[in-house]
Amino acid sequence: MKSLLISILFFLPLIQACPSTDMSAIERERITRRDSIISLITGAGVPSDSLIITDFGARGDGKKDCKKAFDNAMKTAAKSGGARIIVPAGTYLVKGPIHFVSNVCLDLRKGATIMFSPEPELYLPVVKTGWEGTFLRNYSPFIYGYGLHDISIVGEGTIDGNASTTFATWKSRQKEGQARSRDMNHNGIPEPDRVFGEGWWLRPQLIQFYNCKNITLTGVFITNAPFWCVHLLKSENIICRGLRYDAKLVNNDGIDPECSRNILIEEIEFNNGDDNVAIKSGRDNDGWAAKTPSENIIIRRCRFKGLHAVVIGSEMSAGVRNVFVEDCTSGGYCKRGIYIKTNPDRGGFVNNLYVKNCEFDEVEDLFYATSMYAGEGLDNNKFTRVSNIYIDGMTCRKAAAAGLVLQGTEAEPIRNVVFSNIEIGDVKNAISFDNTEGVELLNCHIGGRAGVPSQAK
Repeated sequence: MKSLLISILFFLPLIQACPSTDMSAIERERITRRDSIISLITGAGVPSDSLIITDFGARGDGKKDCKKAFDNAMKTAAKSGGARIIVPAGTYLVKGPIHFVSNVCLDLRKGATIMFSPEPELYLPVVKTGWEGTFLRNYSPFIYGYGLHDISIVGEGTIDGNASTTFATWKSRQKEGQARSRDMNHNGIPEPDRVFGEGWWLRPQLIQFYNCKNITLTGVFITNAPFWCVHLLKSENIICRGLRYDAKLVNNDGIDPECSRNILIEEIEFNNGDDNVAIKSGRDNDGWAAKTPSENIIIRRCRFKGLHAVVIGSEMSAGVRNVFVEDCTSGGYCKRGIYIKTNPDRGGFVNNLYVKNCEFDEVEDLFYATSMYAGEGLDNNKFTRVSNIYIDGMTCRKAAAAGLVLQGTEAEPIRNVVFSNIEIGDVKNAISFDNTEGVELLNCHIGGRAGVPSQAK
């Protein structure tokens, strides 16, 4: 009796320190916070005037270079205060980038394809851009806008980067340019002096809007990107809806919000050769200097397929907060469901992540949060604060490697995490938690449900 009393007294402080989480309160908070963000997101205003690209000399025969037609249509739209540029059915070869102006809607009608020419020299001179979290000058993204407002790409047509023969072969040659960009970042070299382009093998993005506001991307089919497909850099008030992908060249991320805010990503059919959604906020010094977190991002009713479904990091030095992933499924294999990756190079923070009702089939890991990504930065002491993560209703049939993984550091544990209503069927390693504080599991079945206990015979 005495030993039983000692055991009860020993465990009482633990019980009192870890009261059961009120999931109904978290759910109310999630809905209230999400809906307040949605009320801020309007996307682009659509101009009333229309222009037809064929009136500017474009031909949809897949042979004539239509770049001049798109350039002239953009100039005409700028002079008139904006326009909807209609691209009828046909294949329009474009030898070089399309640079947007404000108040333009590019409307790709059913059967229309913009096919970019793959020759790298056509995407010079260099422009202000970003590459893996570092701000620099590089090849122009194929569709590009800087410092604009009210811009949109809509319709049922196709954007084909056509990059398989050139840009998609560059990854093995990018190491020197990649290292140079990171050295310039760490050494504080002024951005105008960070000039890359020819000879450095840093691939441009397919679509990039940089320092823009009021953006809408809906409906179009995206394929054969030279690098990331849609890069939303230092931009805000964005709707991505109903996009469709078959983009499986090298590093073909689907959507990369970076240092951007107030974003709605919904009803997307992903099929990508890399991350489906990768949320970033700058690498190391550039992220700390920018002080522009990625925040207020809602991802819902999407169908994931590719490498990872939703990633935060690893270039997230300015921080990431208020991310909602809701009612999503998978249309094929995903290596990981939700993946938070940072290390002691990055600093910054990740907080207020809400995942609700997401279903996967087979994954390698269902949920993985690590502060030791790639084993880098171990001596730099730029620890990331990862906290306030709420996962309610997340399932998969099989996790080939691990179900739930949290890897904090002694200096900065991962804090305040709730896993509720987790269902994992076949799993090799159910749970792996290191350096955590305040982690709770509610109604979790990992490796299947136990069922009715057997009886002695």
